[in-house]
Amino acid sequence: MELGSVSAAHGSVESGTMAGVGKCILVTGPPGVGKTTLIMRICENLKLSNPNIKLQGFYSQEIRQGGERVGFEVVTLDGRRARLASSTISSPESRQWPAVGKYKVDIASFESLVLPELKIREDTGLFIVDEVGKMELFSSYFFPAILNILQSNIPLLATVPIPKFGKDIPAVVRLKNHPGATIFTLDKSNRDAMRDRIYPQLAGMLLKP
Repeated sequence: MELGSVSAAHGSVESGTMAGVGKCILVTGPPGVGKTTLIMRICENLKLSNPNIKLQGFYSQEIRQGGERVGFEVVTLDGRRARLASSTISSPESRQWPAVGKYKVDIASFESLVLPELKIREDTGLFIVDEVGKMELFSSYFFPAILNILQSNIPLLATVPIPKFGKDIPAVVRLKNHPGATIFTLDKSNRDAMRDRIYPQLAGMLLKP
């Protein structure tokens, strides 16, 4: 059951009966709307208000050459980087990689950096995952790690893509339907308002055992 959703048009919140279960906040919206920027600003605010909090996870960003996007990389919260996908790499190994459009997805590179970041540790306060998308889900270990986080009751702040051609990725549907999940839909007109909604809700989660 979905705990709640925030309508981009109306800004309304629909609350269910299982508040506090799952501790999962999902941010969705079209590509380029600012989901990663929003996530990182919330992380900065959390660190300022609680310097001792242990944040784990990653965010994704474009790789550009000469003004052209040629791939994507994943970056941990302490700045370590690994390739996620590339449109320029050409090697015997890369010919076997799965593709999303023109981009070849480097599963081994992604897993080597991200999977250790998703391991539950005694002092972990919050997991950040940007994003749970088609490229990342080519890893057979990635989504089980996300589900393990949800079972741990450690709060999760994640981004998910909007449905493409009206069809959602099955793993994303499963996350949205997770008990306790709250979904915020971001657009260019409500980015600041969504940050102001998400931050106090997430801060409240961190205060609860």
